[in-house]
Amino acid sequence: MKRSEGPETRIRGAEPGDEDALAVLDRDTWSPLHAVLPAPTPPYEPFFDARHRPEDYLVAVRGGAVVGYVRVVPPTPLAANAHVRQIQGLAVAETARGHGVARALLRAAMDKARADGAVRITLRVLSHNAPARALYASEGFVVEGVLPDEFLFDGRYVDDVLMGRTLRG
Repeated sequence: MKRSEGPETRIRGAEPGDEDALAVLDRDTWSPLHAVLPAPTPPYEPFFDARHRPEDYLVAVRGGAVVGYVRVVPPTPLAANAHVRQIQGLAVAETARGHGVARALLRAAMDKARADGAVRITLRVLSHNAPARALYASEGFVVEGVLPDEFLFDGRYVDDVLMGRTLRG
């Protein structure tokens, strides 16, 4: 449920100056619910690099602070699927949860994909991440495939779920 108190959320493109805030946010929001890599430890890698450029990210700002991000990129460099965009990461600060930030980022990602000429958008989510799956489904994403037992975490196998939706109409 979205709470209305507090500052408004503004979504904008990421800028190089957001790197430190995004790196901290990324570390602070790490969770086995969604992460396929181990928890980050020092020395930390830069948030932006040749494969993770500021122009690939949208950020959510509340009260002057970066409180969330979504990464939207082509899934491959192939011309044959240049009409598709993929969400490859979405994070919201604990203090901003319950204010519609993730939904706003998701909708902005779809708008950005449409503006880039995409007609489809996809994402991958771990099967045990019920809150994320519910959010995606509420925004029109459907399960399009499942890779059973794709990941092994602490002795437990977890499915990788591919979800997608059209951006037409």
